[in-house]
Amino acid sequence: MAVRMAAKRIDTEWRLQPAATLLPLDADRARRELSEIASAAAEEGLARLETFLAAEGVDQDLLAAVFDLSPFLRDVARRRPQILDVLFDTDVKARLAAIGEAIGKAARAETVSEQSLMMELRQWKTESHFLIALADLAGEAEPALTVRRLSDLADACTRAAVDFLLRDAHGQGKLRLPNPENPARQSGWILLGMGKLGAHELNFSSDIDLVVFFDPDAPAIVDPLDATELFARLTRRLVRILQDRTEHGYVFRTDLRLRPDPGSTPLAIPVEAALHYYEGRGQNWERAAMIKARPVAGDLAAGAAFLKELQPYVWRKYMDYAAIADVHSIKRQIHAHKGHGEIAVKGHNVKLGRGGIREIEFFVQTQQLIAGGRFPELRGRETVPMLGQLAARGWITADARDALARQYWFLRRVEHAIQMVADEQTHILPESDEGLERIARMLGFVDQARFAEAFRASLQQVERHYAALFETAPELSAGVGNLVFTGDVDDPDTLQTLQRLGFQRPKCQPRMTRQMSLGRYRVTLSAEARERLTELTPALLKAFGQTRRADEAVMRFDEFLAGLPAGIQLFSLLQSNPALLKLMATIMGAAPRLAAIITRRPHVFDGLLDPALLAELPDRAYLSARLAAFIEGDRAYEDVLDRLRIFASEQKFLIGVRLLAGAIDPARAGRAFSDLADLTIEAALQAVIAEFALRHGSIAGGTVALLGMGKLGSRELTAGSDVDLILLYDHDPDAEESDGEKPLAPSHYYTRMTQRLIAAVSAPTAEGVLYELDLRLRPSGNKGPVATHVDAFKKYQRQDAWTWEHMALARARAIGGDAALCAEVETEVAAVLALQRDAPKVVAEASEMRALIEKEKPPRDRWDIKLIPGGLIDLEFIAQVAVLTGHVVEAGRRVTATADILARLSPDFAGADVRQQLCDAYALYLALTQMIRLCLTGEFQRDDVPPGLSDLLLAVTDLPDFAVLEAHLKDTSRKVRQDFDLLLRAKNS
Repeated sequence: MAVRMAAKRIDTEWRLQPAATLLPLDADRARRELSEIASAAAEEGLARLETFLAAEGVDQDLLAAVFDLSPFLRDVARRRPQILDVLFDTDVKARLAAIGEAIGKAARAETVSEQSLMMELRQWKTESHFLIALADLAGEAEPALTVRRLSDLADACTRAAVDFLLRDAHGQGKLRLPNPENPARQSGWILLGMGKLGAHELNFSSDIDLVVFFDPDAPAIVDPLDATELFARLTRRLVRILQDRTEHGYVFRTDLRLRPDPGSTPLAIPVEAALHYYEGRGQNWERAAMIKARPVAGDLAAGAAFLKELQPYVWRKYMDYAAIADVHSIKRQIHAHKGHGEIAVKGHNVKLGRGGIREIEFFVQTQQLIAGGRFPELRGRETVPMLGQLAARGWITADARDALARQYWFLRRVEHAIQMVADEQTHILPESDEGLERIARMLGFVDQARFAEAFRASLQQVERHYAALFETAPELSAGVGNLVFTGDVDDPDTLQTLQRLGFQRPKCQPRMTRQMSLGRYRVTLSAEARERLTELTPALLKAFGQTRRADEAVMRFDEFLAGLPAGIQLFSLLQSNPALLKLMATIMGAAPRLAAIITRRPHVFDGLLDPALLAELPDRAYLSARLAAFIEGDRAYEDVLDRLRIFASEQKFLIGVRLLAGAIDPARAGRAFSDLADLTIEAALQAVIAEFALRHGSIAGGTVALLGMGKLGSRELTAGSDVDLILLYDHDPDAEESDGEKPLAPSHYYTRMTQRLIAAVSAPTAEGVLYELDLRLRPSGNKGPVATHVDAFKKYQRQDAWTWEHMALARARAIGGDAALCAEVETEVAAVLALQRDAPKVVAEASEMRALIEKEKPPRDRWDIKLIPGGLIDLEFIAQVAVLTGHVVEAGRRVTATADILARLSPDFAGADVRQQLCDAYALYLALTQMIRLCLTGEFQRDDVPPGLSDLLLAVTDLPDFAVLEAHLKDTSRKVRQDFDLLLRAKNS
């Protein structure tokens, strides 16, 4: 494995010539550490190194300081003292060249395996990193040479791994390499180094950014149809070879996310597909990224040809006003500090923070984007040479060139020092005094105070030039803060802004925001739509932050955008209508159910664009007129049903929006949801009757009535309620079968028709489900037929029904079907409810039933409003028992709503105080239930309440904070249980 060294000389001439003096943190400890490394050298038989390290002198002082300041370098020297020993025989430059040559040969050795290559690359990389760092800290190598050496090492390791994989694929017959001794040539596998690797500016612990393409027409490719899978598999193996941690460490962490549309593309992309993407959907930040692209491994000639083909995309021929506009829109999302405010040194991000390395790079790249099309000399990859070219052409001043170049290399040294401490990929200065002192001394400062002074001055100088670049760009996002989402690395000030806006996971948002504007969705295909979205982003994020569930709000908004056909109108409306923007944010942040509706069916959002939306009350007449207009015309059966589903989905959403916005109260929302169900289920019934008759004809004198039960009957449906129904029918006494092509006996006819109705209403289709139906409240429950003759219904209710079935009947209401039969059923229901009963028996059975429910279905927690002691069931039982025992004051038409029944409890059943208490409790429960069911699709989880929902619950109950609401709910349920015990259990006893 080892590189063959020159024969060892007997003298001890040390080949590293330090040009810097470093001070350790602790001189005594530093000497002890050097002594330990000398002992390690002795154990390895390295006598001259042992003697050298034990001596006194400038070289030993430097090494002692280096190993005290960098635990990483100290540990490497202790494990592998041979790395130091070789510096008696050769200098760093020559040794690195020898290692590079050895890496190149490693992949072509006859006996090499993937495991042995992984081991060798890790050992060579460790030695190289050690030597590069030592030369840098010793002042022998300037930072420009350090970054070049690191980049050359990454190139060599990547090429070795690629060559090995190509030869392996050739050996397996998956590729046919024209020259196995030079495997990359004409292989078609293109690996572009991006970012700092592409620019030969790699930092000490950097990832390497690669973008992988392939040419399906390359001579080496056996089957072009299999090429995508083959090169994706090879790329995965490449990442494993370079990145996996073993007992020997790792080579380079590898990032492939700069490829086109990384969320939905393979790891290796055909060149034609890549060119099509860049020309049609590429973003300006991707153009900026391509400035630094360089073929680093694989088929270098094919890589160069690809970049040449891409030149018109990257470098626009004329002054790029579109790029200028885009850059300015990017800049409008950046808060330019312009030197104001104190910059904290501790914890500062040297790369991405204010005045950092990224600002210098952005400064250069934006000018290159704008002018590089006309001036080829501005197309270079390296930052500092491009500063020189920009100054030479008059784009920047000589002062800006010199200042930014000087600070660039200073900040790169700081970055390297941070990473050399423990070989960690970090750009953040330590928070502790000792940590900052360590960095200061690694950079040759006498203490952290001198370093902090120089560091602040550097950042302020960069910041001043960076801000001046965009002084004329207008600020759209005033008051929001720093928001920049270009490129592939998150801006730390942006993350702070997002956190301040209310995002719990700010690191997720830049990626999602970049995805939104990538042009993947139909809504952002046009450049104008992407520009509008860019302009709107600060206001959107601010609005989402105010929902206090900002992360989920952005995620749902992203899903919503994915389903939209076009976006310019929407983005313009949101931009010009703050109320609509706020409403959208509320839906996305606090109402997952509504968000899911518009995500699955974006067309329902169109209803929000109606300026009269919040002014119109969704009463029965309004909904009936809208429905008639929506399904009018001669339509096929399935089309009618689909339009009913679309209408119901949109109107449920719009009723919910009105409730969310406070335009209607919870009771009116319950009536509106119920009216909507009445109308759409009645329309579905009529469609089913007509369709069924086409084949089976009709029954003489046949009529149908739908009896709404439960919350539908009481007109208290919520956004997520199932629908309880009983279908009743009647026909001429002597009718034996229908008169159609396929005649059916009456009972069979109406059973089949009811099953058809269940399918029409409940079966999931592309347009969703109209309602989930529940027919278990019919006579004999699930054991009985799904359709019941009206006479059988009457007989059952008068002779066989249980008390609980009569209690359920208290909420029954005819909702559709034949008008005469509906009236007959209503009359019969009223008569059954008015029958004389043994009141104590009814009370006793209701009380026992409540106790059984409490035992078999205990509440999850105090927010299980239906089941808690003193909850909704208690109130419903009180109302229903009062109806059955004749303790409801009749005032005209029979009422079915629990709230109305409680308000009409007779004085001899409940006193005025108790009656008011029960009514107030029901109003509270109704308000909470309506809002919770509107917003959530699942159970209410007390420990995971969307903060936006908690705000809505406070608004709908008019209470100041959530703790007060919980206390009020607890107190209310306690009082209701007391009233339940008083009205039912006490009477029972």
